[in-house]
Amino acid sequence: MSKQKCLQSILINLSILIVSDAWIIDPGPQVIATKGGVWPKPQEQQTHQDYFVLSTEDFQFNIISDSCMILDEAKSRYSKLIFSEEKIAKKYGGNKDVDFKTNHFLGYLNSLDVSLKNLCAGDEFPEFNMDESYTLTIPTSTSKKAVLEANSIWGILRGLETFSQLIYNNDDDPNVYINATYIEDFPRFTHRGLLLDTSRHYLDINVIYQHLDAMAYNKMNVFHWHIVDDQSFPYQSSLFPELSEKGAYHPQFEIYTAANVAAIIEYARLRGIRVVPEFDAPGHTRSWGIAIPQLLTKCYKNGKFIDRFGPMDPTKEFVFSFLSEFYGEIKSVFPEKYVHLGGDEVPFDCWKENPEIEAFMKQLHINHDYKALQRYFMERMLNITRSQELVGIVWEEVFTTDAKMPQDTIVQVWRNNQQMLNKITSKGHRALFSSCWYLDHLSSGGDWQQFYDCDAHDFNGQKHNFELVIGGEACMWAESVNNENVLPRTWPRASATAEKLWSARKADNIDNVKRRLEEHSCRMNKRGIPAQPPNGPGYCLS
Repeated sequence: MSKQKCLQSILINLSILIVSDAWIIDPGPQVIATKGGVWPKPQEQQTHQDYFVLSTEDFQFNIISDSCMILDEAKSRYSKLIFSEEKIAKKYGGNKDVDFKTNHFLGYLNSLDVSLKNLCAGDEFPEFNMDESYTLTIPTSTSKKAVLEANSIWGILRGLETFSQLIYNNDDDPNVYINATYIEDFPRFTHRGLLLDTSRHYLDINVIYQHLDAMAYNKMNVFHWHIVDDQSFPYQSSLFPELSEKGAYHPQFEIYTAANVAAIIEYARLRGIRVVPEFDAPGHTRSWGIAIPQLLTKCYKNGKFIDRFGPMDPTKEFVFSFLSEFYGEIKSVFPEKYVHLGGDEVPFDCWKENPEIEAFMKQLHINHDYKALQRYFMERMLNITRSQELVGIVWEEVFTTDAKMPQDTIVQVWRNNQQMLNKITSKGHRALFSSCWYLDHLSSGGDWQQFYDCDAHDFNGQKHNFELVIGGEACMWAESVNNENVLPRTWPRASATAEKLWSARKADNIDNVKRRLEEHSCRMNKRGIPAQPPNGPGYCLS
């Protein structure tokens, strides 16, 4: 055999070996899920082999401080979740007796004593910089009493979620377990958000509720409601009802009434979640103009109106008086102090061709500088919201126009340039980060890891810069999602963002992260959230 043929034979055999090895797959799940793994990972956790068995017939929550409606509601929710976990264990474990390992078995856990240090009135709303810290002790002794302590009701909610996650079952065992554990926990960032777009596709109220549940399961605390956009205006305004009557996809069935909005805000409040609305302007406003065309810029070509409309028209005082009234209503509807004003992706083509715009810009001495015109509009907007005692949040394009913004204005970074965070915070503004957490950008299965590999402090800055980055948001834009697929597209991919915003910067190695997320995704499935598989082949008993 020639050397050439011999070499070809070796390469062929080697390629066969490589291909055949690629198809040798061990049976069982690709990632073995943890048992009682907490998501997001606590700041400090000490877990022991000693364990309790928990039976809902004997277990109870003891509120050892004054209770309130928020706490009573939470007690009811988490009692049901624990009962559901026990029901699943009995479903798959049958009625067989289990011989507990006596050297680690501590007995049956009788109660969780819940101690709230500060008074809860029950009508509180979560707010920026709320105290969400807590300590949780599952004893190493046979005292049979666990203890949850927190300064605020919001810390109690986070601690109850952690307690519920520590409970686990085995596939062939009718019991549920909890290990002796000590946890001291608090969030790394104040603002841990999920943006949902309800304009490109209308999302049913119950789907929004499910997202709020999932947010609570992931300790996220801000629902950024991108409620309207070019395509539709589903928000039903009391002052301007024609906006949804003409601008929604359907004026009756695809709108959010005042009652709907109030219900969503209350549902979020009981879970320690703020609702921050976004009414983007001056771009992304085409649906506003169906009912009130005078809000928008007329588009011209060769000096003639072409029956098209562009962004809001900065030359008209009517626009700003309208927005002042509109945001007065928003302040009365949403209890949140912060409101997102948008300011991104403003198309300049209609501004460039409109003769009134051109004359107006000459008066301002900003000829042909359309970023300056955008700056003028956003400065007027920020003054309006400030007069309403609201704090504005804007997308990064507003900052890049060199707009004069109130110092408390928050700038949200979404483009792939984390050094923008350094520029924003160097000017003394607080910043939110979203660049690498766009959930509408899809890769192959398991793409949550690219979100997990990104951090809001991945930029060159000083201590004061990092302190002004108050958190971030995972963003689900709805061009390609609707009621049918938005939940599995969002979860558990947004869970990666949730842990990056709650836990220490290098909280865990990636192998352990995969195992905890495998369990957490199954946990969400058990709780009615259709989270997609995070890691590949596996199973979930629910």
